Amino acid sequence: MDERVLLTTDFKDLKLYKRGKVRDLYDLGDKLLLVSTDRISCFDVVLADGIPGKGRVFTALSCFWFDFLREAAPHHLISAEEKDYPAQLQKYRRELAGRSMLVLKAKPLPVECVVRGYLSGSGWKEYRQSGSICGIKLPAGMRESDKFPEPIFTPSTKAEAGHDTNVAQGYVEELIGKDTAGKLRQVSIAIYRQASEFADRRGIIIADTKFEFGIYEDKIILIDEALTPDSSRFWPAAGYAPGRAQASFDKQFVRDYLESLDWDKRSPPPKLPPEIIARTREKYLEAYKRITGREL
Repeated sequence: MDERVLLTTDFKDLKLYKRGKVRDLYDLGDKLLLVSTDRISCFDVVLADGIPGKGRVFTALSCFWFDFLREAAPHHLISAEEKDYPAQLQKYRRELAGRSMLVLKAKPLPVECVVRGYLSGSGWKEYRQSGSICGIKLPAGMRESDKFPEPIFTPSTKAEAGHDTNVAQGYVEELIGKDTAGKLRQVSIAIYRQASEFADRRGIIIADTKFEFGIYEDKIILIDEALTPDSSRFWPAAGYAPGRAQASFDKQFVRDYLESLDWDKRSPPPKLPPEIIARTREKYLEAYKRITGREL
């Protein structure tokens, strides 16, 4: 796989729609061009170093999941093949190859749809403080990384900058309406179940994941990326043991390294050592191979 690092794009004759933490979006009228760079963010800070090939891995993995979940959740993907792109994009084929998607231009809903199957991360922190997550009361005595009896829907606000904030379902209902909020909860849990059951058979536990949805022609569709190591917590099933943090295929590896430094989690971020970059890349590629059964 190409090991060059792409940290940003600058297609001057295209209209920049949004530059996110890791993706650049261009406005093509009724469609968007989504470019997944090799940027990586931790603690809501974009790091100075990219992970070689990260954008390609995440694009390929998202495309796999969009296809796998297509019957359960309509999505925004039109094509990830450069040959299908409009003529105005053909001059950028080299930069776009393998790391871009032509997608429908939906109206994003202002909610992060988080589904948790296991007690970890910010959910574990909240549980220790209150015995609940997003207003959902949980059994007493749970340990870190314990599996829930049933997946739970724990939405959060969608922050343009800074941290997302966990909220209760009632807050989401007030924000977007009870009917739409109920549909988001239902479809999020349904596709998490479908994906996690598949991943289980491939030796990966999807501890939690985040979905984003938008409205297109009055229908709710899945947008952004799907079930990547940036939006999900992937654990190897071998060696899983509740009562502690788990080994992972996601960027927790980078977070753990940064936590070991004397850094205030604000810009400018420290540089990543070559071994941390290389190990993170290996983890992403291994997750892709296990889930899809393919080499990239």
